Amino acid sequence: MDLWNELISPLVTSPCIYVLVFVFVLIDAFFPPIPSELAVVGLAALSASTGTPEMYLLVAATILGAVCGDNIAYQLGKWLGQERISQSRFPAVASASQWAREELNRRPVLIILTAREIPIGRTAVNMTAGATGFPWRRFAPISAIAGTAWASYTILIAVFVGTWLYQNPFLAVSVAILLSLVAGLCIERVIKLLSSCGR
Repeated sequence: MDLWNELISPLVTSPCIYVLVFVFVLIDAFFPPIPSELAVVGLAALSASTGTPEMYLLVAATILGAVCGDNIAYQLGKWLGQERISQSRFPAVASASQWAREELNRRPVLIILTAREIPIGRTAVNMTAGATGFPWRRFAPISAIAGTAWASYTILIAVFVGTWLYQNPFLAVSVAILLSLVAGLCIERVIKLLSSCGR
């Protein structure tokens, strides 16, 4: 309880929390080790169970961060070029880029929308879209829909749990984060299965 009163409560009630969420989600779009889903889910569950932070501002910050971050990833890919991305010293990046290039050739709209749900997948797809010259005029509206859908689904999980366990905010946050991780793994498996079936 002391930790809540001294550290967490002042942070979640501060207007700075929305800026932090925006920055966190934005960076996560092109630097996957930043686990923005966990932060968003935790704060949304807290909002649903305690009323703080403000839900509509949290949703706006999350959507803006996702959309801006995805478009920054696209521009980074355009700047780096496909050859540099494919020859990355990190095998996971190179293989993800190869997968993204194949999927963008087959079904660009579907893959941009669904890859938003996978941390490394979204980075690979968005950067590869920029690197391979996928038109930004097509990419921008698709990425806006993908970012909005991702934020909505992520926050809805937390709202459900936060409302259900409103008497215990800490339990609500923990359960919401766990459910979000499980849902993310399930979505990743389904997307990979659909990709393999389409080959």
